[in-house]
Amino acid sequence: MSYCRKTHHLRELEINWVISLIYCQEAVLQISAGGLDRKYCIVNNQSWTPLSQTLDDAIQYPLMNMTSSLLCNGSGISPDVVKGKALVVRRGNCSFSQKALVAQSLGATTLLIASTIPLIIPSANDSDYAKVHIPLALMRNRDFLEAQKEFGEGMLVKLYAPPHSKIDPSIAVILLISMVTIVLGGYWSGACERDRLNSGVTEGGGGESKADSGELFLYSPLKVVVFVAMMCGMLVLMYYFYNVLVYIIIAIFCLASASALFSCLDAVMEKIGCGTISFSIRNWNFSVRSIILAAVCISIAVVWGVYRNEERWIWILQDLLGIAFCLNFMKTISLSNFKICVILLSLLLVYDVFFVFITPFLTKTAHSKLCCQKKKKNIKNVVFSQLPVVMRVPRFSAWAQNLCGMQFSILGYGDIIVPGLLVAYCSRFDVWINSSKKIYFVSCCIAYLLGMILTFAVMLLSGMGQPALLYLVPFTLITSTVVAACRGELKQFWAGTTYEVLDSSREPLLPGVLPDPYLIFLHYCLMQSFPF
Repeated sequence: MSYCRKTHHLRELEINWVISLIYCQEAVLQISAGGLDRKYCIVNNQSWTPLSQTLDDAIQYPLMNMTSSLLCNGSGISPDVVKGKALVVRRGNCSFSQKALVAQSLGATTLLIASTIPLIIPSANDSDYAKVHIPLALMRNRDFLEAQKEFGEGMLVKLYAPPHSKIDPSIAVILLISMVTIVLGGYWSGACERDRLNSGVTEGGGGESKADSGELFLYSPLKVVVFVAMMCGMLVLMYYFYNVLVYIIIAIFCLASASALFSCLDAVMEKIGCGTISFSIRNWNFSVRSIILAAVCISIAVVWGVYRNEERWIWILQDLLGIAFCLNFMKTISLSNFKICVILLSLLLVYDVFFVFITPFLTKTAHSKLCCQKKKKNIKNVVFSQLPVVMRVPRFSAWAQNLCGMQFSILGYGDIIVPGLLVAYCSRFDVWINSSKKIYFVSCCIAYLLGMILTFAVMLLSGMGQPALLYLVPFTLITSTVVAACRGELKQFWAGTTYEVLDSSREPLLPGVLPDPYLIFLHYCLMQSFPF
């Protein structure tokens, strides 16, 4: 967990793409001795005691170990011993500014405060800011003990704070992940539709129904409204019972993502013609390929569940499981016509904007409560579990900040799935009209790409996290409408599928299970969290 408090506009229904806004200044402490050097994380207040931006410009000082002292006063310390040196003292008993003033009066050039609890930005009373003229920073006590063990006596230190770049290569990786997922998910949905139609022609029937295919079919506007209303209810429950529901949803995600990864890998194996060996035990048929794939997928999900709070590498598994989850969602959930697409995406757009821009004005106490919890004495023993609902890529240019805690560029699953349902519909519609150029699918994918680029541009220019659906929904809906109108197929595009719907009784298409919105909600509840 990063030792600097980060602000994410996280809503884990369809978490918009954001970059962390860092309120404290992570900097670098280079310790060297005997030709060896090593870098450590420090946190300072650039507006109070600014540091050099590069290592070459930083001034080197000898380091004096005074961790046996709190340095709340200068009694018993000779100025001749500490003059011209950087001091490291223990945190506690008095303010940062008091320690800095004492060190400054003794002639020290730099003050490092070793902390056994999470680092915070050094601050002081307004009257004390102008009195302190030496660099002041906090470092982790374990880092100092490690450096002391490695370098021994005679350590030299340099402090510097590399500038934080807004534009990072991780943006391109996030964009690539989203586009690959959107394209593959839409293509998979269309390919399944083509297989169903071909199977129906071969067998002399009118095509396989959605009920027989195992997909969830959302065809009623009322069910769409109920679906969105239940998502809002889920957020309220998450707000009041987050500490309990978070672990339930993590467990559900492990099961759902393992199943989704199995479906994706099994489809790939089937596509490349990988054979399988089957055997039977007491009238139960087993496939060797399926058993191996299931073992691999379950193992990946379990490893992620166990090590989900590990920042350095677990993001790779989370992204892998997330991509599989989104792909399987786009393939499984079918919107019957463009009318349903318009209603669903429009409602989620309003939902997205409300929970990003309006909710902060209604939940100020929630912010205060979160801040207070982080200031408890036992904070070092608290583990904050986050919902697995985002694609995460480390910020490559933030190497200095990564010393303190990994900084990530993130994209919510919902920002892929919600427009992805429309992309999947366009892909299936291309199959229904026998479009060899896949005009609807390609145009919708291009619209999604342009919407993502605009989201990034606005975010970087404004310096604020943006609700991605605010740009993705209009781009994809308008583009699809224009293409259909130009081709003279708007009426057919609006009406959608030719599959028969049970209008009279409104019974679920999958007999013996919950109605569609409830099933979809169980999938989508994995992507819920109250916005902090």
